[in-house]
Amino acid sequence: METAKSLFSYRPYWASRFGVAPFLPMSRPEMESLGWDSCDVILVTGDAYIDHPSFGMALVGRLLEAQGFRVGLISQPDWRSVEPFRGLGRPNLYFGVTAGNMDSMVNRYTSDRKSRSDDAYTPNAAPNQRPDRAVVAYAQRCREAYSGVNVVIGGIEASLRRIAHYDYWSDNVRRSVLADSKADMLLFGNAERALVALSHRLAAGEAISGIRDLRGTAFMVPFAWKPGEDWAEIDSTQLEILGRVDPHPDPYAYTSVSQPVAVDAAQPIRLVSREERLAQRAAARAHTVLRIPAFELVEKNPVLYAHASRMFHLESNPGNARAIVQAHGERDVWLNPPPIPLSTPELDRVYDLPYARAPHPAYANAKIPAWEMIRFSVNIMRGCFGGCTFCSITEHEGRIIQSRSEESILHEIEAIRDKTPGFTGVISDLGGPTANMYRLACKDPKIESACRRLSCVFPEICENLGTDHGPLIQLYRKARVLPGIKKILIGSGVRYDLALRSPEYVKELVTHHVGGYLKIAPEHTEAGPLNHMMKPGIGAYDRFKQLFERFSKEAGKEQYLIPYFIAAHPGTTDEDMLNLALWLKRGNFRLDQVQTFLPTPMALATTMYHTERNPLKKVLRGGENANPCVSVVRTGRTRKLHKAFLRYHDPENWPLLREALQAMGRADLIGNGKKHLIPAFQPAGTGLRHEGGAPAGRRPPGSAPTSRNSAKPSAPRGKRTR
Repeated sequence: METAKSLFSYRPYWASRFGVAPFLPMSRPEMESLGWDSCDVILVTGDAYIDHPSFGMALVGRLLEAQGFRVGLISQPDWRSVEPFRGLGRPNLYFGVTAGNMDSMVNRYTSDRKSRSDDAYTPNAAPNQRPDRAVVAYAQRCREAYSGVNVVIGGIEASLRRIAHYDYWSDNVRRSVLADSKADMLLFGNAERALVALSHRLAAGEAISGIRDLRGTAFMVPFAWKPGEDWAEIDSTQLEILGRVDPHPDPYAYTSVSQPVAVDAAQPIRLVSREERLAQRAAARAHTVLRIPAFELVEKNPVLYAHASRMFHLESNPGNARAIVQAHGERDVWLNPPPIPLSTPELDRVYDLPYARAPHPAYANAKIPAWEMIRFSVNIMRGCFGGCTFCSITEHEGRIIQSRSEESILHEIEAIRDKTPGFTGVISDLGGPTANMYRLACKDPKIESACRRLSCVFPEICENLGTDHGPLIQLYRKARVLPGIKKILIGSGVRYDLALRSPEYVKELVTHHVGGYLKIAPEHTEAGPLNHMMKPGIGAYDRFKQLFERFSKEAGKEQYLIPYFIAAHPGTTDEDMLNLALWLKRGNFRLDQVQTFLPTPMALATTMYHTERNPLKKVLRGGENANPCVSVVRTGRTRKLHKAFLRYHDPENWPLLREALQAMGRADLIGNGKKHLIPAFQPAGTGLRHEGGAPAGRRPPGSAPTSRNSAKPSAPRGKRTR
């Protein structure tokens, strides 16, 4: 993988003389109190401003401030008027626009397309404080506020919409958000490198239209534009979609005997080493752009959409990814390769910036649920190599784990202890997207740079993946003995197939860091949906459960696993959900709130949902090797049925389940015995209809509930966005 310029090696911008702001200013009086006459960068976000590294705009703002720029912030502006976007004046460099820590559509609507009643990122959880597709709405208002101003979009909403994508809420394929927002540039993923480089180059006088070489950026260019004459373009449909796939020709391989090459006897024969050949191939890829089918084609053709999705995901490794281009009418959306991950020292400095670690004083005593949830937690890493097809983390943060140092993490725990009001000695989480991927990486950097696998742990854990949990165990032990720390809890989900490689880690976790319940996500029990999710078989869960119960007993503690499951995921049949319900009943699980699959833009499972084809395999147009269809649940009734199977114990669901079981030929599961899934009687006042003369009954008693609700992630820091 190529090296990158250190994030903190730039010469600070002249405005660094103004020093550090207690909070990034959100008003003119705040700017004036800092001695500013203007802002160099103005950030626009759909979230309340909380000056804490778990919130994207605070992290970005403090990072730019550390580079010497004056950064203002417009939080949750009224998008129906242009005036809030003029509140801080015209930025000298650009407006930076994001929907916030969550996609605005996921934030506002459930998996059933119903409006949510609250917003965790808004003071007092008030709903409807941001528009639909907030990036587009905000970017357009910035343009309206100041003609000719530079507009840069980023964050998870922009990242997941950087090419043509299926939009669940409108049930059609939409253009890249670049085309709809009219932004000058899109920064995708964890964009610190591109953001810092872009800001310094704009400050030096470069035009944004001429900055085309930054990794992690996307922009619109004239059709067939290339950065230079030495660039080559490959049509992706020649690689997989038109028929049998032949291996890529190796231009550096030896010529076969049947095609002799004339040799100049005066020139000595030079053998090319494998390392040199790989270097030459990497250099060739660095000047190659992959053209995926145009928006106008994928909009109408599911096969081409599935192919484009597969090609996009195969070009996600920063070590070997090529640039991607997709036509939108007479212009192209050009995506440079993903950014080089931050090193541990760089990530440490990002998290060690002078955050106030509190909401902006403008919110007074308002409660902001997202802040209440993470105020005593610490993010120890980024990224996820699990590759779950329903999850957005991989598309946004990448598969390469970026970990903070032990010293930086312990320092943040001490800062929480010393500076955060209300701290009682309990750290609510040391985690990230996954609890136990800290410092896990490929054993060989060369293999990592060449790898094109979509997951390091599916169908099995890769033999090249380091699974040593030792550094994480050591971190736990050092954290819990810090003065003033009573308990360190692990709130992030544990990847249990990885944890099985380290029984010592499971023992450490169970003995010291579980507060009665531990989140875990088998997602399903049946092979069909699990294969389409790229999740391990339920046997791995069973083995982890045995260790969990064993170590809990040894510690003298009564503790429970809280398993999460998804209903109506692509590849799931009614029979799969029935088998899952029977598994839940055998285990005496009575789930409270459950999750129905929500197709988020650009996820592989969303491609399955929209196209009914599997992008995990080669997408061929026809013939015996054609990509088989994927079973997809679309109708509201069937989605309700799949969800009802997860809540088989709820009398409200019994009429629907009885009808389904009878249609499936499984009426034997209806009755009043232990072997039955649901009873034959219907309690009065429950269900969609009532059985004549059915005796009244009570709701079955609940056991340990789960807390995942309709695909809405509850924490702002790296949790899975369905």
